[in-house]
Amino acid sequence: MNHALDIDQLRTFLAIAELGSFTKAGEAVHKTQSAVSMQMRRLEERVGQQIFIKDGRQSRLTEDGQRLVEYARRMILLNDETLSAFNGQKEVGHVKLGVPDDYADRLLPQVLAAFNRLNPSIEVEVECSGSSKLTEAIREGTLDVAITTSSDTMDIRGEIIRREPLYWVTAMQHSAHTQDVIRLALGPSSCGWRRLSMDALDRAGRRYRVSYTSSSATALVGAVQAGLAITVFPESAIRDGMRILDERDGFPVLPSCDIALLRSDSAREAMHDTLCNHLIAAIGNVGSVSGQVAAE
Repeated sequence: MNHALDIDQLRTFLAIAELGSFTKAGEAVHKTQSAVSMQMRRLEERVGQQIFIKDGRQSRLTEDGQRLVEYARRMILLNDETLSAFNGQKEVGHVKLGVPDDYADRLLPQVLAAFNRLNPSIEVEVECSGSSKLTEAIREGTLDVAITTSSDTMDIRGEIIRREPLYWVTAMQHSAHTQDVIRLALGPSSCGWRRLSMDALDRAGRRYRVSYTSSSATALVGAVQAGLAITVFPESAIRDGMRILDERDGFPVLPSCDIALLRSDSAREAMHDTLCNHLIAAIGNVGSVSGQVAAE
């Protein structure tokens, strides 16, 4: 006898497949870890196949589990399209998200692709800008949600969801870092990383000059990769072809970088909750254990 599949169970299953963790999936779909585990046991009973297999203290998808992923995506999409059609709406929701371009090309493709597969009826409009401008847009209500970057020396607004090292970086194939007067490629005067990097070099007694200024991370990357200057980037924003500089190269240790999640006062609907929980689960590392794929 065939059994109907539960859309809610499929959403949870797809969240696990996309985020790689029962714990993170629970955060994204607003369920406890025990509730997630129970849903997956019931889903296995419904499909009549084992979809997870133990791998040490973790779990991974079986071959049948991997097959189920695409079916789950199609069923969730059809379910949401059907509800949207009969609600007389083209979309279930529309959210405006702001992200610093330091992270846009490194984090957004996989994070937003996963969000779209989990929530195909929520349209996300993305604006890339500097953290100070994104903070102001949140204050004015022109953005719903924003990810902003900061450092230990700066005033933090919003919920800190990730913390990672901030590094001096140079091109692997060039030696801009060996010059007597270090040439820097930095953000504009409003950029906190600009101020703290210059202060750090002043305290270390290193001579420098700012050769390139841009609010675009892509422009700064270009200057570094061409061997024209060095810059400062957080760990997850470092590109291929870059090398981290440390005290052995004569560069002082920099403060850590905090990534905060900001939300406007008017962004209080369920779709905003859904996006915020997904961002926290997908990129957060503060107060969570990453790498857990299943927990009993």
